[in-house]
Amino acid sequence: MHLRTEHIEQAQKRDAHIKASAAIPQSNEAVAGPLKIPGITYHDINFNGSAFSRMLISKLTWMQFFWLIALMAIGRRLDAIKILAPSMEAMGLVGLAINSMDVCTKEVREVFEVYADEKSWPLMIHCTQGKDRTGLTVMLLLFLLGVDVDAVEKDYLRSGAELAGEQKAERIKEIATIGLSEQFAEVPSDMVSKVHEHMESKYGSIEGYLLEAGVTTEMMDCIKKILMVSR
Repeated sequence: MHLRTEHIEQAQKRDAHIKASAAIPQSNEAVAGPLKIPGITYHDINFNGSAFSRMLISKLTWMQFFWLIALMAIGRRLDAIKILAPSMEAMGLVGLAINSMDVCTKEVREVFEVYADEKSWPLMIHCTQGKDRTGLTVMLLLFLLGVDVDAVEKDYLRSGAELAGEQKAERIKEIATIGLSEQFAEVPSDMVSKVHEHMESKYGSIEGYLLEAGVTTEMMDCIKKILMVSR
């Protein structure tokens, strides 16, 4: 299951035969397609889609908004994204995760529809770094299964060591191209606790949050039946 939005840039890096041109439709499916492994079912979910974009845009001044539109119109996508970067920096990764919970309910429902389908398993979930969008959706799943918050946090923090090393410098360089700092390559130590605290205070429980997102009780029961072992 893909939770990423960067198919075009990543596909161009990994497959020299894929050329970005006006003759090739620049959709996630069209560009990522040649990289897919036959026999595997892919679920492409744009987790930072229209609702997330609207949330970021709502924080712009009118001048910034019109400048953003102008840059997108002339194809300067990276420069346009840089206009949104200050708001993202101010929120940080924890703030972005919490805001994603609140505004990306459609995408959360789509993720849980995949979770609730027994034919989806075994399932690999990933985004660009495997810690932000992936981290959020996996921790929501673990909360539903009743896993202790401390255990979820311990598991999440393992991502830090896995993402360290030579590739980290490359990730920081890529992040800088859209005006974001090194913090977006880190693994926040309070991510799980803050997401759980927000969920409990605003929605009452994981079930309350998921119902708000459109995940039915039947879907939750299916997920538990698939992933929990009766004792």
